[in-house]
Amino acid sequence: MVPQIGDLYAMGMDSVRLNEQGATPILKDVETINNTKREDLIDLMATMIGVDAFFGTGVDADMMNSNMNTMYWQQGGLGLGDRDYYLEDNENTNAIREAYKSFIKNITGLVGYDSVAQQRVVDNVMNIETELAKAAMTREELRDPMASYNPMAVEDVCKQYPNVDLRRYFQKQGLDVDTVVIGQPKSLAAVDNILKNADIQALQDYLVAGYISSAANFLSDDFINANFELSKVISGVQQIQPRWKRALSIPNNMLGEAVGQLYVEKYFPQSSKDKMLELVDNLKTALGQHIDNLTWMSDATKAKAHEKLSTFTVKIGFPDKWRDYSDLTIDPSKSYWDNVKAAIKHNVDFSLADYGKPVDKSRWYMPPQTVNAYYSPLSNEICFPAGILQAPFFDPEADDALNYGAIGVVIGHEMIHGFDDQGRQFDKDGNLKDWWTAEDAEAFNKLADILVAQFDSIVVLGDTHANGRFTLGENIADQGGLRVAYTAYQNSLKDKERIDIDGFTPEQRFYLAYANVWAGNIRDEEILSRTKTDPHSLGRWRVNGTLPNLEEFFKAFNIKEGDKMFRPASERVVIW
Repeated sequence: MVPQIGDLYAMGMDSVRLNEQGATPILKDVETINNTKREDLIDLMATMIGVDAFFGTGVDADMMNSNMNTMYWQQGGLGLGDRDYYLEDNENTNAIREAYKSFIKNITGLVGYDSVAQQRVVDNVMNIETELAKAAMTREELRDPMASYNPMAVEDVCKQYPNVDLRRYFQKQGLDVDTVVIGQPKSLAAVDNILKNADIQALQDYLVAGYISSAANFLSDDFINANFELSKVISGVQQIQPRWKRALSIPNNMLGEAVGQLYVEKYFPQSSKDKMLELVDNLKTALGQHIDNLTWMSDATKAKAHEKLSTFTVKIGFPDKWRDYSDLTIDPSKSYWDNVKAAIKHNVDFSLADYGKPVDKSRWYMPPQTVNAYYSPLSNEICFPAGILQAPFFDPEADDALNYGAIGVVIGHEMIHGFDDQGRQFDKDGNLKDWWTAEDAEAFNKLADILVAQFDSIVVLGDTHANGRFTLGENIADQGGLRVAYTAYQNSLKDKERIDIDGFTPEQRFYLAYANVWAGNIRDEEILSRTKTDPHSLGRWRVNGTLPNLEEFFKAFNIKEGDKMFRPASERVVIW
């Protein structure tokens, strides 16, 4: 076992020590921020862990040359996370803004600011973050990878945006970066303007508030409770998680593969991986059949689609090589926050070390204990961590209909992401390259627009509708995953005896398994929050919004006109 796991967990559990220390672990850094001159603020943003301000940078595969890592610059700096929370004027966003202001007052008060200074910080934070929000791309706009691919020489960035001294920024991180991909030029221009024209006190207040917010959950109960009061308004959650869960989440997130190694040793047998490999092969065959049967796609594009499908990399369970955390020092004599910062820096340095190097195709982007899966367009890979390979998603002893309807649809879902509105823009090698004929692209977009309109029409709560454009990729993947998994299941039956279980046919059990994995119960506030920030449709609508397009579903349950799930054939849409 990696000892850092236990050390971090123990410090998170030590409420007595945390409450005795209060704000002490952050006071020195707060003082440093308040004594920093304008021309030196870029140094803080580059090096001080916890200062999450204005923008984000990071290393990833180059979208135009996916075998090499490059540097990216992305919009950021919003304490509330989403631009709409600053710009929309309705009951929900107004309440969230007021809660955010109260949060800033509370946390600055806890480090010694008087009431006048607290209000000053609130005003400065809201002014700066609102300006950033105005310049930020919407979540729908961010779905266009071409719009966020704007490579610039660092020298040119410094000339055009001199107040965002990226040369100095990267040098402070120990990097010699010559070119950076600017995700959102409009946001970069806004940051440059703010750094030039905002009062130095306003800039310091903004950085201080963001820093305290970053540290809040690793300090005393007063800070933790202030954070929780804000989350209550945003998500509707009424009870804070028990301390052991909060403490465990830190090594789980920051030492992901170390915790994952412990998980798979206990909970993930080789037999589960073997069963998954069989399912993946069957789903790939079924998707190939669907590509062949498309009536809206030309043979030329079909050939390219088959080529991409055949080159999928499949990762199941856990990585072949575990990450080494031996050079991370966790010192129990230091504060919890100091050690968390050390863990964060370890991960930042691990990522930055990849700059300018070939992409490590064996690396995983989720730890094995994660209950999730992913498709990466830059590596054309599908990944299914061990954590999702358990009930209700996967049970090697269960009826095949249940596995195909649950994990089978997840497999199909991730495969289809390679061909959704974003994934289809990347070729088999993971490069941002158009491999479609113009006619096929037009046909795809027409079908996609119908799906957008269907989900736009869904009322999720009150007068709030689902966002069909924002959720398009996930909705395409849900529908395609369902169809492909159903075909794979039918292929698997072949000469097998078809039996009813508990009064349900094999086909009915398939769809019931799918519905079961998305069953849930969330509060109204969380419905509104997810509708704004989650590219997935709400669980209810991943089922009720998707299945009415599927003729096979109608046949399975003998659904006819007049039934709640019925949709006329003329209004249905099928893409994959």
